[in-house]
Amino acid sequence: MRKKRVLVTGGSGFLGSHLCERLLAMGHEVICVDNFFTGSKSNIVHLMDSPYFEAVRHDVTFPLYVEVDEIYNLACPASPIHYQHDPVQTTKTSVHGAINMLGLAKRVKAKIFQASTSEVYGDPNVHPQTEDYWGNVNPTGLRSCYDEGKRCAETLFFDYNRQHKLKIKVGRIFNTYGPRMAMDDGRVVSNFVVQALKGEDITIYGGGEQTRSFCFVTDLVEGIVRLMEQTPDEFTGPVNLGNPGEFTIRELAETVVDLVGSQSKIVHTPLPSDDPMQRCPDISLAKRILDWEPEVPLREGLALTIAYFDAVLKTK
Repeated sequence: MRKKRVLVTGGSGFLGSHLCERLLAMGHEVICVDNFFTGSKSNIVHLMDSPYFEAVRHDVTFPLYVEVDEIYNLACPASPIHYQHDPVQTTKTSVHGAINMLGLAKRVKAKIFQASTSEVYGDPNVHPQTEDYWGNVNPTGLRSCYDEGKRCAETLFFDYNRQHKLKIKVGRIFNTYGPRMAMDDGRVVSNFVVQALKGEDITIYGGGEQTRSFCFVTDLVEGIVRLMEQTPDEFTGPVNLGNPGEFTIRELAETVVDLVGSQSKIVHTPLPSDDPMQRCPDISLAKRILDWEPEVPLREGLALTIAYFDAVLKTK
């Protein structure tokens, strides 16, 4: 296999760091670009000794000039607590970042992957969600900076594909979890695990009957890599990447408490604005085109995630 020079934006983040690790293991040269707003150097410090890994501090809302063969565009805060912190910047990261990375890909004739999201489906009226569903998104709500930013980014990718014949791949990522999640990102898995490990109350939004699907990070990275390597390049996506196993938030909380062996109690708080009641991918397309589906069961993935957070908490 030919060694490629690969750019990963958002490469020091939770998902980006695992992708960088995988690409290095495949024998590629990796340039990790991040402004370290939500990413962390601790996620990539173990990669720094590799002569084929380079970390660059850069904000993708500004142009970047490098020579690469492939681009994975993952740059954008992905948890509500972070993307709502500066919603204007979140939209800029999705839209200006996409424009800048697409411009770079056009200049160097690189294939480019867009990390889109299940949030493009909003609070869905179709269940499970298939790629041909256009979504039910509030364009003016608190989550709109992320939802609509990602939807606009998809539009830009497909317009560059049609107008400039750019080789694009678009993956719609559903809930992903695992080691290197940020402890304070406000996501349900990290929230529950940290609360259980500390013996604090487990806080559930609403009644806990809303459902999510949870994909372990190594499974998700495998799906991304298979999409990028899939030939012929005429297959662009979008394609759902996630675990079709559906669990209620209450089931997740009870499983975490059980695995930790915690005495934490489950308490309820008001449901946030525009929080979807159901979110589950139909991955029929990924199975057929990429021969991909998740392999790590929820309890196994949670055990690995708990071990990671337990080690982090013991260093504090």
